[in-house]
Amino acid sequence: MTEYLKAWQCIGCGKIEAPQTCIGVCQDRRVEFVYAADHKELLAQLRASERHAHAACALLRRLASTKPHDREWERSYRVIQEQARRVLTAIGSEELQESQGAAGRSTLRESNVAGATLPSDAAR
Repeated sequence: MTEYLKAWQCIGCGKIEAPQTCIGVCQDRRVEFVYAADHKELLAQLRASERHAHAACALLRRLASTKPHDREWERSYRVIQEQARRVLTAIGSEELQESQGAAGRSTLRESNVAGATLPSDAAR
């Protein structure tokens, strides 16, 4: 898991300092930091994108591996088309909840493509 460094930041100039016991070999180097809140937000967005990709891949896998019987092409197409609509609706619903500040990550959980819910992070 990610290890966080606790530090002090100057409210005037923005300097960041994390005092440590000096062992006599210190050198200052330029480093880059990301605020923990920004990191958490981007991590949540990444996980949502992974869920969306997983749902889309499951549907594509189903489409690629399905061979309808003779004269059943249209019915099979319509079923997969409906499943695709459900996945897109679930993705749109999750994005709407996240944009409204709701905890959308916990409302859409994994079942299957036909059910059109998205996989949770815990299911991985």
